[in-house]
Amino acid sequence: MDEETWPATQRPSRIREVQAGRLSWTSVDVLDLEGGDGRPLRDALESFGVQVNYLPIGQPRHFVAALDGSRTVAPYVILCCHGDEGRVLLDELAPEIAAHQPFNGSAGPEDVRAHLRLPGSVVINNGCDTGDPRLAEAFLDAGASAYIAPSGAPFGYASVFAPLFLFYELTEQRTLTEAVTRLRAHDGELGMWEMRHRH
Repeated sequence: MDEETWPATQRPSRIREVQAGRLSWTSVDVLDLEGGDGRPLRDALESFGVQVNYLPIGQPRHFVAALDGSRTVAPYVILCCHGDEGRVLLDELAPEIAAHQPFNGSAGPEDVRAHLRLPGSVVINNGCDTGDPRLAEAFLDAGASAYIAPSGAPFGYASVFAPLFLFYELTEQRTLTEAVTRLRAHDGELGMWEMRHRH
């Protein structure tokens, strides 16, 4: 059997594109904020045939530089972070460093609208309470095509598993809506993730 025929005999998966010679079937920007789960997520996503741009975020201006439209943003963006009351939490900085930041300590809807530009990207946020409708609308207003995040406070390991589950489903050629539906049906923890679309 020749190399072009063989993938067609296998179970359908986006991995077949990589097996046929592509370097990846999509790319993801993984922003590793205070949460710190970005590195294991990067390794796992790469095994799904995904090109991962790993971006450690130490300051609010790094967060802005990664997503302000000055660089090409990937089709998918994963925010590995903590959240609280509809805000993305960032490390507190010393006053002399904080004085030069666009915001400090956290990013809420007003900060997202003012600083981020996400032309058509799907944003997956791991932080607790980042599914707040006001934060979701801000990401959509900044250009995201969809925003997926937990409405409550899931266990930490659920926050690591949720994007892996989603990308497993996407790799298996499910649509984003199908992937989110299957994620939410898995159990109560993963059921906290909600998706909002741009209108």
